[in-house]
Amino acid sequence: MAAISAKDVKKLRDLTGAGMMDCKKALVEADGDTDKAIEYLRKKGQKLAGKRADRDAKEGVVIALTSHNRNNGVIIRLGCETDFVAKGESFIALGNSLAELALKKLPASLDDLLALPYEGGMSVAEKLVEQIGVIGEKVEISRYEKIETAAGEGQVIPYIHMGYRAGVIVAVNLEGPNFIEPGKNVAMQVAAMRPIALDKDGVDATVVEKEIEIGKDQARQEGKPEAMLEKIAMGRLNKFYKEKTLLHQMYVKSNKQSITQYLQSIDKNLTVTDFKHVELG
Repeated sequence: MAAISAKDVKKLRDLTGAGMMDCKKALVEADGDTDKAIEYLRKKGQKLAGKRADRDAKEGVVIALTSHNRNNGVIIRLGCETDFVAKGESFIALGNSLAELALKKLPASLDDLLALPYEGGMSVAEKLVEQIGVIGEKVEISRYEKIETAAGEGQVIPYIHMGYRAGVIVAVNLEGPNFIEPGKNVAMQVAAMRPIALDKDGVDATVVEKEIEIGKDQARQEGKPEAMLEKIAMGRLNKFYKEKTLLHQMYVKSNKQSITQYLQSIDKNLTVTDFKHVELG
């Protein structure tokens, strides 16, 4: 049996993020061969992944990042089973490294992100399986969002809410440092008020139809004349837009102006062109 040195254990720990005792056990099983030890941890993860597939990974971290030129932004939700694991430095570091990879490559979808090469010859998906073996819990990237803007067409501002429990990226149409703070304020608005769309044109048609029917039913139950139901429902739909679409919401920091009015108070041409909001759970 090969002698397992502290240096060998540290090397494996640096490569995998596994605990010292797990690394030592893996090296013992692999007779000191680092590559075989990594494979041991991956196989352990595969076995555990099957057992824990039906577990909920509602804890974790949400990481929001933007590029140095602020033209692009991404959010990922890296899930695990317990708050204890989610708060660990190594888990947060893993979330950041995966988000940095996503920001660098800007994959088109979550499946494309999982297929990207990560490190040590592993894909992102294989790295997650390895971490299941290391951590002993279900680990998954359950959400990935991105915003891309061309140079000269705006910038993306990130915001992480409540200790990695939610993340927002907001795209504004004007570039420059003067618009970063307003963008962050709008991102905080998104985290607090959870709009479902940028404006009424972005609301799904099925949602609109449902709200109209709800408005009619409520008016009917209030005894309103049948001929008035459509008009009343449309009035309530406009109220829904003001509550649920970002540009029409009242700005929470003042409650005296809408988000559109707030942005125009900074610059008459300033507006939000897109946003993404991801939460745990």
